[in-house]
Amino acid sequence: MTGHPSPSRPPTLVVGGGGLLGRHVATALERSGAPVRMVSVPWHDPVAARDVLRSELTSFVASATDGRVNVAWCAGAGIVATPADELETEVTLFREVLTDLRAALRPDTRAAFFFASSAGGVYAGSADPPFTELSEPRPLVAYGSAKLAMEEALTAFCAETGSVALLGRITNLYGPGQKLSKPQGLVSQLCLAQLRGTPLPVRVSFDTIRDYLYVGDCAEMIVEALDGLHEHAQRSGSNAVVKILAAGTGVTLAAVIGEINRIFRRRARLRIPGADSPGQVRDLRVRSVVWPELGRRARTPFAVGVRRTADDVALTYAAGTSALPTHVSEISIR
Repeated sequence: MTGHPSPSRPPTLVVGGGGLLGRHVATALERSGAPVRMVSVPWHDPVAARDVLRSELTSFVASATDGRVNVAWCAGAGIVATPADELETEVTLFREVLTDLRAALRPDTRAAFFFASSAGGVYAGSADPPFTELSEPRPLVAYGSAKLAMEEALTAFCAETGSVALLGRITNLYGPGQKLSKPQGLVSQLCLAQLRGTPLPVRVSFDTIRDYLYVGDCAEMIVEALDGLHEHAQRSGSNAVVKILAAGTGVTLAAVIGEINRIFRRRARLRIPGADSPGQVRDLRVRSVVWPELGRRARTPFAVGVRRTADDVALTYAAGTSALPTHVSEISIR
């Protein structure tokens, strides 16, 4: 799948193109004129997934006429509540894929890699918000530890191969296209609960603070970062650049609910089970101090982004798609 390729931009292989972030990254790349390649991966079968990714990466690298290639790893099925053994399978596959990519690289390959990590996952136990790239990561659950393990694997890969990578610690993504069958995506799930008239279980207090980043803005950040990653890595002296991708504004759960109530013109029905979920903390404000120029891409006002999300969820709900969950026992807020 390609748009109108620009000779100035290398091709990008998007892994996880069926998810919220991956679809928006592919769209943003096509809009920029970059050649885009997608891959369908059988994630339910790690052995088959590795085979597919090995074949795809080998042919992708070999097809680069001038050696320049980008990989945008937007995949990741885990959430805060995912069991450790499932996450370990994901980490193992990622390491194996890097091993296969290392074998596929040619002497003239100039590779840039984006990895979608999680700010909430890695900073959940850190001290003194707002957190920056200089804050010590302290994950509280296996999800955050898995993201750090994958970051470390990619950092080692870059040191060994001379490739460059952006380790994008993303805050709470929201926007059109959220997979409603997964117990995450607070904004989308609140919109769905409004449409259904059913209560949504939320195990955090109303003063819980998160940074909500509109997915289209995040995708634009990633495209711009891939364009300038080699140069930025050279200036910074590190082949693996850690960058928080965020809107830069903390929003309380009460404010999120209030905005959705305003759109639907009625109060959301919430069920408060009583105990906080593991890995959920009250204050996860962030402030990026690395590559601040990317922050200007976060330009969608929260109210506008929520309205777009509500419209998209309403269309999905009206279509009666099978992607809608029959029951949500708990919503994950990263």
